Amino acid sequence: MTDAFTALTQLLTPSVLIYMMVGVLVGFVIGVLPGLSGTMAIAILTPVTFWLDPADGFGMLIGVWNSAIFAGGVSAILINTPGTPASFMQTLDGYALYKQGRGGLALGVNVIYSAFGGILSILALSVFAFPIARFAIKFGPTEYFMLAVFGLGMMITIAGENLLKGVVMGVAGMLLATIGLDPMLGTKRFTLGQPQLLNGISYIAVMIGMFGIAEVLYQIYTKRHTIDRQEEQKKDEILKIGRVLPNWKEVKQLARPTLISSAIAIVVGAIPAAGGDVATIIAWGQGRKTSKHPEEYGRGSLEGLAIASCANNGVIGGALTTMLTLGVPGDTISAILIGALTMYGMTPGVKMFTENVGFIYKIIWLSLFANIAFLIFGLLTAKLTARVLKIKSEIVWVLVCVFCVVGSFAIKNSYMDVLTMFAAAVIGFFCKKYSFPLAPFILGMILSSMAESNFRRALILSHGSFSIFFARPVTVVLMALVVFIFVRPMAVKFLKKSRAEKRPGN
Repeated sequence: MTDAFTALTQLLTPSVLIYMMVGVLVGFVIGVLPGLSGTMAIAILTPVTFWLDPADGFGMLIGVWNSAIFAGGVSAILINTPGTPASFMQTLDGYALYKQGRGGLALGVNVIYSAFGGILSILALSVFAFPIARFAIKFGPTEYFMLAVFGLGMMITIAGENLLKGVVMGVAGMLLATIGLDPMLGTKRFTLGQPQLLNGISYIAVMIGMFGIAEVLYQIYTKRHTIDRQEEQKKDEILKIGRVLPNWKEVKQLARPTLISSAIAIVVGAIPAAGGDVATIIAWGQGRKTSKHPEEYGRGSLEGLAIASCANNGVIGGALTTMLTLGVPGDTISAILIGALTMYGMTPGVKMFTENVGFIYKIIWLSLFANIAFLIFGLLTAKLTARVLKIKSEIVWVLVCVFCVVGSFAIKNSYMDVLTMFAAAVIGFFCKKYSFPLAPFILGMILSSMAESNFRRALILSHGSFSIFFARPVTVVLMALVVFIFVRPMAVKFLKKSRAEKRPGN
């Protein structure tokens, strides 16, 4: 407690707080712009912090990290385009809420529960750092493979009534992800002799195209065929009667699912290379299965949005846990932060807890400050941000297109990503027109590589024997959950059919 109090007093200085607030503002701008991820911002700012005091520099980096992830949900809600990869699942319910006239409430839920998940994860870091890290380090290729398959099983949940179309889109996404270099052998696969395809197809560029430009094309198409004069009046009404804060009844309803979502995110965040996108997929799918109103998920569920928001920032504490205690990055950003700590003369791992205990507490305090800072900032600016709703559709379309082009180019400074984004936009438009769900396609792209590489690693370790997948308890548990995911829809359909046949008059 003495070390924690000392660290707190050392951080309560104008320079630390100013640099942290600068980080929060930069993170907000970066997070809102589609394609410009927090990873990019931290990678650029890390060399700059070399000339700052470690507390000032790390405070700015922590501010960027926490704020960028929350801000990604803002564009997901307002323009149906995830600002960051982790905010992908927020498009499913956030944008639907906006179209229902509850855009202000969606923005409020996003910032409140992003901070809620982030704060809980930091508290978990301070209490359960070593147990979580010891659990995560035991994960081998079989656990990673089943975790990826578990996530892929969510395509059934996301697809809803369009089950066959959802599976087709998911498989198509998985096949597209195989383009590039073989993850195990390094040989070329489906590159068509184009060196630009050696690194594969960027799922971020695809995501921007499918959820950004495709949405613009679809809105232009529907507006030409269905002129709704009440739409503009509806936007004005949203701003007049909209509210940002959830009421007490909604808070009570969201308490249990968001606590579960935060717990899932903390554990997933502690697993190296899993990240916020995997955490939100698992948490959202789990929430839908246990919800009293699963039919609302993907159609404007406040619960679904809150769960995804919690999971987004909830991974940070878990990622920091493995980074600080084991020196193993929980995600890409924590990998960059390891470099920052090394630059400051510190070595993440056991030495951090023996030689730099004070700085461990500083990181914990800085993370709590950052969550509180973006919570206040997000709530104060939510109404202002919601003014985007009043802009004419034509202006929004132009701005979305500009941001999408800039964001897709900025991923790797590659025109190939821009072309990929436009191609994905065309595909996304026709998918929307013919009711093919887009979410399973992105899901397949994100998890395909993780599933393939770990499946092959497991078979190499077992010399080709599939028995390795039944030899580890965690793998068996995940396998059982996967079977449940696939069997449950068929069982529910069979039971409904049986009950309908037994009703009188049938």
